Amino acid sequence: MKNRFARLAYLSLLPGVLFLVASAVTYSRVQEGYDSLQAFSEAQNVTLNYNEAGQLIDRGSTEGADAILALLTEDWNYPVVDSDLDPNSPLVNTGTEYMYQMATIVSHTLHGTQTVILEQDVEYKGELFTAGEHKVEVDGKYWTDFDRRHPLEGPARDLAWSGTVHGLVGELGVGTVTHSTLQLGLGLAAVFGALGLTFLLTGAGVIWVTKADS
Repeated sequence: MKNRFARLAYLSLLPGVLFLVASAVTYSRVQEGYDSLQAFSEAQNVTLNYNEAGQLIDRGSTEGADAILALLTEDWNYPVVDSDLDPNSPLVNTGTEYMYQMATIVSHTLHGTQTVILEQDVEYKGELFTAGEHKVEVDGKYWTDFDRRHPLEGPARDLAWSGTVHGLVGELGVGTVTHSTLQLGLGLAAVFGALGLTFLLTGAGVIWVTKADS
């Protein structure tokens, strides 16, 4: 019986080694991903703004930053990691920082004003819009909230939600997903490592017990 336990113990060492190898490989790949994301972030050199007290600011005020965080946490339900918002490391290179920068762009877009110029009078749904310059408030409208056939809303939508805005939002979203994926990879490496140590310690323990009893 002891010999059988000993054989099983030796066999359990193999998956332990394999899990540890998988953990090392996964960790190595994750670190390569972090290095790549860091290099990409440094190349873009986008930073968040903080005041001397270490508080986030937007256009010089903490109120603006608070409004952006409210959009991020309340409207979008994003789980902000406070430690990611570090005034000593303002470079945008973490999931929370990418999402905050995205919320900054969207917030400015949602609360902006666009200038639409009509070349001639236009009637739409019984309302007359005269030729000339019109100031159109975005008024919290996302792309799909505008009436694209409206003589003012249609052009204002294209001006507010321009290709540049969509491109920046998409790029920042990729950064967020990349960082989250890397964190999952790091967790997976830890799980593999824990399993490997469990198998190795269990196998070594059984071998030690069987030899001690012989």
